Amino acid sequence: MKLPTLSHLPRDTRDTLFVLAVIAWVLAPLSLEVPLWCSLLSAAVIVWRGVLAWRSQPLPSRWWLLGLLALSLVATLISFKTILGRDAGVTLVVVLLALKTLELRARRDAFVVFFLGFFLMLTNFFYSQSLLTAAAMLLGLLGLLTALVNAHMPVGKPPLWQAARLAGGMALLGAPIMVLLFVLFPRVAPLWGLPSDAMNGRSGLSANMTVGNIASLALDGSVAMRVRFEGAAPAQSAMYFRGPVLSHFDGRSWQTRPSNLPNRLRLPANLKVAGEPVRYQITLEPNQLPWLLVLDATPQAPALTGKNARMTRELQWILDQPVTELLRYNAVSYPSFRHGPSERAPGLEEYLALPNGYNPRTLELAAELQRDPRYARADNAQWVAVVMERLRSGGYRYTLEPGVYGQHSADEFWFDRKLGFCEHIASSFVILMRALNVPARIVTGYQGGEKNTVDDFWTVRQSDAHAWTEVWLQGQGWQRVDPTSAVAPSRTGTLERLTPPRGAIANAILGNVNPALALNLRAAWDAVNNRWNQWVLNYSQSRQLDLLKNIGFKEPNWQDLIYLLCVIVVLVSLGGAAWSAWERHQHDPWLRLLHLALLKLKAADMASAANSTPRQLAQQLLDDAARSTRSARQPDPARQAWHDWLIRLEALRYAPAGAGRTGSFKQQLATLHSELNHLPSPK
Repeated sequence: MKLPTLSHLPRDTRDTLFVLAVIAWVLAPLSLEVPLWCSLLSAAVIVWRGVLAWRSQPLPSRWWLLGLLALSLVATLISFKTILGRDAGVTLVVVLLALKTLELRARRDAFVVFFLGFFLMLTNFFYSQSLLTAAAMLLGLLGLLTALVNAHMPVGKPPLWQAARLAGGMALLGAPIMVLLFVLFPRVAPLWGLPSDAMNGRSGLSANMTVGNIASLALDGSVAMRVRFEGAAPAQSAMYFRGPVLSHFDGRSWQTRPSNLPNRLRLPANLKVAGEPVRYQITLEPNQLPWLLVLDATPQAPALTGKNARMTRELQWILDQPVTELLRYNAVSYPSFRHGPSERAPGLEEYLALPNGYNPRTLELAAELQRDPRYARADNAQWVAVVMERLRSGGYRYTLEPGVYGQHSADEFWFDRKLGFCEHIASSFVILMRALNVPARIVTGYQGGEKNTVDDFWTVRQSDAHAWTEVWLQGQGWQRVDPTSAVAPSRTGTLERLTPPRGAIANAILGNVNPALALNLRAAWDAVNNRWNQWVLNYSQSRQLDLLKNIGFKEPNWQDLIYLLCVIVVLVSLGGAAWSAWERHQHDPWLRLLHLALLKLKAADMASAANSTPRQLAQQLLDDAARSTRSARQPDPARQAWHDWLIRLEALRYAPAGAGRTGSFKQQLATLHSELNHLPSPK
């Protein structure tokens, strides 16, 4: 049996298949966010509906729909323990849209599908506001508009390109309104938050650090922030963006210092800076965390609008609320600094604490070093040098696949495995330092970055997340020590990063790609994304108010935005009404010529209706001549000339194409206009 081609399908079938294709396009990005059962069910229903349309088979009964709907409700409850909330709600809408296609019988059902599609298209931005998502949803919008226009087309089989062209024109006409609303509509805090990423097994920052549970680390290449320096950028080895400081260790996990410590144990920051400052601007990606990442060390609060930031005693800047949208701020940092007490203080004892029953061989190593006569008078700085030399010369390696560590993670690192990524190295270093009676702690954040030569922004990725240490030295306070630099200097000193091994498919696709070309393409794409972030996603209320200041408002607020928006809307509406009234009389040259003829006939005392057609006017001329005193056998030449001219005017508009015409429409219209000026006045 020969299957029909698309061009020979009935219109209902063709339109249904097009709508199903658009719905599949809108649902595709959500397949990564909703449960697997939801993606499989939706795909199966859409394919089922497509097969029914192709074969012109009847739609299933309502019992099928009710059964699938009940099954979906139960599955949603099992997946989310509720049917409320963002994720559960999006899952149900996905299922409802897919099931609604099984009721796609009449135009009314199609409209429900269209508007559910428009709503579901917006839910994609709950999970990602990237440029790729925006481009994909723009195509989805044009597809839905095309389907909506096509549904209003007359009977027959109008080509889809005609509906697509009309839909594209409508979108272009609406673009100025969209831009105006984007620029001036008052901004409020986002109505949703970004999904929190699972930190286990991927590079990035977290509020705590568990050592040994991750057998392999997958580098996350997503952008954490972008930095633009004023003037020369500091050396990459000096780019330490400070995050949480971890000082409490329970044997497996490192956590921040308890907030309920008595005042006598709270060490003051005592931050002292020197040298030339580094001025820069950071665009921080949303991360659902309240940390304001800045270079070490930043004595003054970064310049923010509408947000409050405070610095902890560990020099970490924290916001009152998590970062749920792109955040841009300016900061001034000093690479040369000192902080913390310069002399022994009671609060330092906490940075010596180690849990009982963990890492006995590391504790014994510390005892052996302390008994060694060579180090009989070693101070804290000398102990740091001893341990760093052990890391450099002891055969230790930096790797993304260290395997799972056991209970005594430091023992395994120092004596057995001798490999790990920065968390293993920093944790083992601090444990040994504390065993040597040297106060030490772990600092997490980002180290380094990659300069984009296209736009001169430095891109800091989640793969640049890093853990280093700080040790307390007599007379100097807390000093940064990065033990990873002793094991793998390239990790902190150059752009070199470890990369996970490629699979067979990745090698087949990317194996022959020129690395320089790939790097340039990535830089160009990052630059485009940065512009998208700077001018679209980061267009906040503060930037709206800055715009009002630039056009003359002294102390603008959101009410001023509404007033300005209303004024512009009223002015544009009045201008549009005036243009429409003018265009109604001016847009058709044929109607203008007919109007001129009516005016001339009226001047010759010939009464006629304003909406008379050329043939009606011509017949009226002949009728008036027949009723005159002259004989109808001798028609008036002037009236006959007017009659012939009006019939030719009518033929120009309504005669079939090519019916005895010479020249283009404009040429014939110009000829008639010239003849009108020479026609005698009808008597």
